[in-house]
Amino acid sequence: MQLSTVWFILIGFLFAGYAILDGFDLGAGVLHLVVARDDAERRAVLNAIGPVWDGNEVWLITAAGALFAAFPLVYATVFSGFYLATMFLLGALILRAISIEFRSKETARLWRLGWDVGFSGASALATLLFGIALGNVLRGLPIDPDGTYRGGFGGLLNPFSLSVGVLTLGLAMLQGSTWLALKTEGALQDRARWARIVAVGVVLGASIGSTVIARTDAPRVFANFGNPLAWVGPFMTANAIVFLLLTLRFNQEGRAFLFSSFVVVGLAATAGTALYPNLVPAVDAARSLTVDGAHSSDTALTMMLIVALIGMPIVLGYTSFIYWKFKGKVRVDEAGY
Repeated sequence: MQLSTVWFILIGFLFAGYAILDGFDLGAGVLHLVVARDDAERRAVLNAIGPVWDGNEVWLITAAGALFAAFPLVYATVFSGFYLATMFLLGALILRAISIEFRSKETARLWRLGWDVGFSGASALATLLFGIALGNVLRGLPIDPDGTYRGGFGGLLNPFSLSVGVLTLGLAMLQGSTWLALKTEGALQDRARWARIVAVGVVLGASIGSTVIARTDAPRVFANFGNPLAWVGPFMTANAIVFLLLTLRFNQEGRAFLFSSFVVVGLAATAGTALYPNLVPAVDAARSLTVDGAHSSDTALTMMLIVALIGMPIVLGYTSFIYWKFKGKVRVDEAGY
């Protein structure tokens, strides 16, 4: 296997890890005003993600850094083409972070409500923008001979990409609701369980809808699925949804979160399969940025791989320790948000 393909898989792993981990705290933000009805419940939602949310975002920083180092042409094309959308995304992530941290600095009702709205709205906007960006990459971008995106901001808002945005929003809601059902109790937990059922419906509807829309708006996403091995991702997704529904019936919260995460992994594998060997498909296929044509030197990829093999076990070990340390149901007290 070529080094460039290895890095394609590793970067996919990092983005999938981010989608699972930051997916549940983004989803908790999306559902913040829906499942939590009073100040104590809203503090419980924040306490459910409080020990881990900022660490989860490190996965996004790591994935973006690895993309820049391993495939600099891709980084340059995507971020220059999505510049305005990227500013909106960064603004949403910043607003979300300060909403979490500033909310409990004052006890005034309007103060806290304002930050609650900011937290929820920013979480939903960030999730939707992630999905729209992914949908555009899967669909193919209008790239000129110099490798520059020429579609404008309005060109990003096409039917397929918007449907993928809704799918991503549904996945975040699913992750967030399963996490809240796992970490909370009482009426808040009951509402999280109902939100989880709605989220499953959104994921199923958006999955079917985006597939149907892709037939006319993004036909290139089906190009690789003539190979039976390409169906591993869809097969994993379908099975994970079936087992998730079984766990919901018996309120098995830990297993529900596990299978919800498998749904994310399956869809990430499906997206990766649809992309390969491209990293950024172009409307004119000859201008696509491919795994073999857009990577750094083999020396750089080798050195990065050595660092990754040393660093990733440390990151995984630290992440596992933090989640173990803060396991169990959340409590609202003076030490929390």
